[in-house]
Amino acid sequence: MNTKKSALRIIDANLNRALEGLRILEEITRFVFNDKQKTASLKRIRHGVKKEIIELFGGTKVLLLSRNVAGDVGKEKNSPDEFKRNELRDIFEANFKRTEEALRVLEEFTKLFRQGSAQVFKKFRFKVYEIEKKLVLDFQKKN
Repeated sequence: MNTKKSALRIIDANLNRALEGLRILEEITRFVFNDKQKTASLKRIRHGVKKEIIELFGGTKVLLLSRNVAGDVGKEKNSPDEFKRNELRDIFEANFKRTEEALRVLEEFTKLFRQGSAQVFKKFRFKVYEIEKKLVLDFQKKN
């Protein structure tokens, strides 16, 4: 087993997960809340995550080369609630969790390559926690 290659696959999957989650949060914050400041904060985090990965690996090619969609034993596995969203709030809250979990994974696995990157992902994760608290409470007030 190649530990570094496995770590790269994990980083690739969680980079995608984090960027997708952040983009969804950004869209809801922009179009539902009309909150320019929080939208900009989420966008900065999204761009910062991508920038850190590019700086760490000199681009994303190494991650793409490690990707194995055909051999991914978890691609068919879905949680029972994954396709069930009754309200916009469900999408919002699920994507905060998705983003936070992915950032935590990036924090852990980038330690294998550069400690400084782990600190960057930790900072992003805690910033997302702050934004979540404010926006989820605002969302509850709206409804």
